[in-house]
Amino acid sequence: MNTTASRTRRAAAVVATAVLAGLALPATANADSGRNPGDAERVPARYAGQQLHWQPCDGGPALDCATMAVPRDWHHPDAGPDLSIAVSRHRTADLAHRKGTLMEAAGGPGGQGLLRPMALVQGAPKVAAAYDIVSFDQRGVGRSTHAQCQTPEQFQAFLAGDWRDQSPEEVDRIIANSRELVAGCVEHSGDLLPYLTTEQTVRDMDLFRSLLGEKQISYYGASYATMIGAYYGTLFPHRVERMVLDSNVGFEGTWEQYELGQPMSFQRRFEQDFLPWMAARDATYHWGTTPEEVKAHWEQRRAALHDQPITEGSLTLGPNQLDNGTISAIYSDKAFPALARALTALDDWQGADPAAKQTARQLFGQYLSPEFLAEFFSVTCGDTKWNKDMDTWIERGAENTARYPLVGARTLVFSSVCALWPTDPAPKVKVTGAHLPPVLMLNSLHDPATYYESAVGAHRALRGSKLVTVTSNGNGNHGQYPGSDPCVTDTVERYLLDGQAPEHDLTCPASPAG
Repeated sequence: MNTTASRTRRAAAVVATAVLAGLALPATANADSGRNPGDAERVPARYAGQQLHWQPCDGGPALDCATMAVPRDWHHPDAGPDLSIAVSRHRTADLAHRKGTLMEAAGGPGGQGLLRPMALVQGAPKVAAAYDIVSFDQRGVGRSTHAQCQTPEQFQAFLAGDWRDQSPEEVDRIIANSRELVAGCVEHSGDLLPYLTTEQTVRDMDLFRSLLGEKQISYYGASYATMIGAYYGTLFPHRVERMVLDSNVGFEGTWEQYELGQPMSFQRRFEQDFLPWMAARDATYHWGTTPEEVKAHWEQRRAALHDQPITEGSLTLGPNQLDNGTISAIYSDKAFPALARALTALDDWQGADPAAKQTARQLFGQYLSPEFLAEFFSVTCGDTKWNKDMDTWIERGAENTARYPLVGARTLVFSSVCALWPTDPAPKVKVTGAHLPPVLMLNSLHDPATYYESAVGAHRALRGSKLVTVTSNGNGNHGQYPGSDPCVTDTVERYLLDGQAPEHDLTCPASPAG
């Protein structure tokens, strides 16, 4: 073989790869390597040169969908079979005023993002008129290559019992369930688990950007998607035009640190927002005229479910189901009435209003899913380091159960999975905000999941960001945009449509709960 010609062909292939991907070549001594850390790893031509074949989405007729191939491991793209990533787009009809592409990602981890653009199309028509809005099912979920850990029957066993029970027998059962879940993940998806990380996902995103033909994108992400956005902005800052991070996880630290703060924030939301709301409506729900009376009533119902769970067909409604349904309902004050109706059905299940019973079935009988948890644990256990000492988690679980029982009771359940997780943590991405345009961050004071304290820490780490604090009567909704608050809407849309970020952090008044 002619070695000179071979070297020439290889060099030409490298250049072609970089051009096709829209990515810079590896940083040289004269390059500003701080501006393009993600581009230091070249994208092979077989990925950079692929075409997206758009077709109408199943389940979202206003959207187009396609599939792209990505490496299983971006750091070793020739190792193992490719993954398939489902992507979607909604194109603006106003090409004369089109500003570019706005990319979204799903929260969770475990949420599906493929049909997510429709929420912005319907809730933020001005933004949808100005941008092509695109999203995707991240690796591990939905219509992309996804993980599997449990059957539905195993999942129900994982949720069974009473996580508040600190007896040695129950603690042993919880750890055994966690061990079984991890074993199922290894059996069904062991070769995939090490690569279901946020750091790998943001590299999928940048390939998607490239295949769309965009030099830069804007980004909107809520909840866990704020971490995805922050990581993307860290690895590919020069690819970001504008970025909105709504309801922020503590992406400057570890998942362990962040999740240890959630029992406090969910208890705060429950006791300071929901209980007073329900007490003010005793004439409707008859659960008590003070927060203390409502809480006592709730504890009585929970104790009764511990002694005798409600079973009806495929429904089993025990204390964990009561907790889990309450956890999901207090994300938004719009769900407070549904939670209140469901609670009234528990006082006399056989004689309860049929509509209230149906609400209870939906709220208390549908929490997460085996598919959601497969991705959730893959990311939260695999992104960052966890304490592997089970005795520590048994102790912390007991402490959180006593102090913050609503979510604290599941501390041992979730943390023991990560303590047993078989993969090493992914490369740590240190978020700094370097070389990024001003990032707009939104958070309410009483958000139960992405608590305000974590948003403040993330804001400090993401230098140059502007934090919008949403507050009125302790507002605690999760996800602020799009919504009905004119202050939030005006601030976000001035930023996305006109490029006008607030000069300083600001506070937005929000509508009162209910």
